[in-house]
Amino acid sequence: MNRRQWISIIGFNLVALAAGVLTSQWIFKTELADDPAIKAFFANPWQTPDGKSVDTKEWQGKVLVVNFWASWCPPCVEEMPTLDQLQTEFKSQNVLFVGIGIDSPSNIREFLANTPVSYPIVIGGLEGSSISKQMGNSQGALPYTIIIDAKGKSTSSKLGKINEEELRKAIKLAL
Repeated sequence: MNRRQWISIIGFNLVALAAGVLTSQWIFKTELADDPAIKAFFANPWQTPDGKSVDTKEWQGKVLVVNFWASWCPPCVEEMPTLDQLQTEFKSQNVLFVGIGIDSPSNIREFLANTPVSYPIVIGGLEGSSISKQMGNSQGALPYTIIIDAKGKSTSSKLGKINEEELRKAIKLAL
């Protein structure tokens, strides 16, 4: 190939790259991008530890900090006071923390009786584990925290115990 052909190929690739970037930005801004995992999260019939149905429509339009946890998981239990404190701090900014308990309803009720939190806790069970994996937790380990912005897009996630400052910055980026 001669120099002119190389320049043509490089030029074509740059134009294709620019078109791809602009198209992806347009899709993001017009919300044509769809995340089936987020849809599954909102469509799941979540229940409280007392067996009451939860209306996830009340969660939509808010920045959600979704935390998959279990009462038998030491790092999960250790981070709950921080999650509770941040819920209080960010509540007035349309941020809602939601705990998805990957545990039995009786274990969760017993845990919450001794360690109450100010944010909603729902029963995850096997479906909760599956949704956690769909939302990026490929290892299926706990705790797993994901932030969903008010438009329903995942903005960040963390496998393992959260760091308060990192989580605070991630929430502010999602606002």
